[in-house]
Amino acid sequence: MNSQKDGGLATAGGAASPDTAANPRMKNFVLDTNVLLHDADALFAFEDNTVIVPFAVLEELDHFKKGNDDIARNARRCIRHLDDLRKRGPLFRGVAWGEEDADERTGVVRIEVSDIDRPHAIRMDTPDNRIIAVAYELQREGATTVFVSKDINARIKADSLGIRAEDYEHQKIDPDALYSGYVTIEPPGELIDELYEQRMLPIERFREFLTYETADHKVVERELDSNQFVLMRDALDESHSGLARRVSDTDHVIVVTGSRKPIFGVMPRNIQQTMALDLLLDDEVRLITLTGGAGTGKTLLAMAAGMYKVFQEERYDRLLVARPIMPMGRDIGFLPGDKDEKLSAWMQPIFDNLDYLLSTRGSFIEQADSKTTEQRIEKLLADGRLILEPLTYIRGRSIPHQFMIVDEAQNLSPHEVKTIVSRVGEGTKLILTGDLEQIDNPYLDASSNGLSTVIERMRSEGIVGHVTLSKSERSDLASLAAAKL
Repeated sequence: MNSQKDGGLATAGGAASPDTAANPRMKNFVLDTNVLLHDADALFAFEDNTVIVPFAVLEELDHFKKGNDDIARNARRCIRHLDDLRKRGPLFRGVAWGEEDADERTGVVRIEVSDIDRPHAIRMDTPDNRIIAVAYELQREGATTVFVSKDINARIKADSLGIRAEDYEHQKIDPDALYSGYVTIEPPGELIDELYEQRMLPIERFREFLTYETADHKVVERELDSNQFVLMRDALDESHSGLARRVSDTDHVIVVTGSRKPIFGVMPRNIQQTMALDLLLDDEVRLITLTGGAGTGKTLLAMAAGMYKVFQEERYDRLLVARPIMPMGRDIGFLPGDKDEKLSAWMQPIFDNLDYLLSTRGSFIEQADSKTTEQRIEKLLADGRLILEPLTYIRGRSIPHQFMIVDEAQNLSPHEVKTIVSRVGEGTKLILTGDLEQIDNPYLDASSNGLSTVIERMRSEGIVGHVTLSKSERSDLASLAAAKL
């Protein structure tokens, strides 16, 4: 279902009469509080329809407006939107949000203040029930009504009452068709050999192998995005293969051979890890997204490349590793201990990777053999060349000349990811890693989180690259668990 996009994203383009009866095609979208906390601009995302804000939503917005996290900011932003609309007319009657001097009709925002007699199933006096009751009453009166919520249980309750219920789908990505960062083709072996001899070939040479036929016999030609990989397999000889990558915005692909020496003690174990390291070590690619299940190596590869670039090549001033405290902006006070102990507990997965990389892998630190792994990590932290911190403390900063890794980025909203990327200063390389199957944020899923949004919307940019890692390399047991459990 996607009624929110019946005619595209609504844009301010004209005044509209609050009289919905003048347009029988107008729908009534009743918004749950979590929709506005997720996207304060959702008031204007329903085209020339009527958005109903139950009074209970206003009370919840007032409750959430205090604080410095993104939920509080969205609550305040939504309240400011409503205050601006209030100046145009009484919200309880409905106010058009479009330009007043335009001819085209745009949407209407209305606050429902009526005391509605709720049916027995939602008789209990809770905010959710009062909000759902508004949609129930509108539908009972014969109005075309849709209840919009990011709360699955609220949608189930509404559906049980015969109310059409939908998730907030604006800006959603199709997770089944998510960009993987590479494409597999079957050219003749002679073309693979020619590529490796020349080191570079025009994309046009591979054009016929980038087409495929759909189920309804339509021929579709795939376009290579900037920094997209091409995995070539000889149709006559499976052992004869090759790997190439489109060079930024050019019309050529170049051979990818992979590193011949360990990168901070790490060698790629499969073809996707080879792709990932190729992007991680390319200073021209400024934003990289890595996704994959547990044990695929996304965080370890990013940290190995970061330590190599910072401590051995000295290409960047420092390595900054951050993880969201879910949701982003929540204080770490709920964890036990003092600040350092709280941070250590939350960043333990990062310390595990550091311990692995600095244990027996040829440290760059002088007299490394005389130091324990913990001492090596403490020295890096004390020198300020390695920084580990929650994303809570990223906001408001400018981050130049750093190799920055944001782990568990699947728990960030599109707005939160935008906030992080906008902090990136000159000369900084940003890596976002995450597992789209392990989202802890209750208001996000594989199609609405910030990591998926970045992957799909930035895929064609010349300084952006992505790889989906599919094979677990942590251990035989981890691979088995990933496949069977």
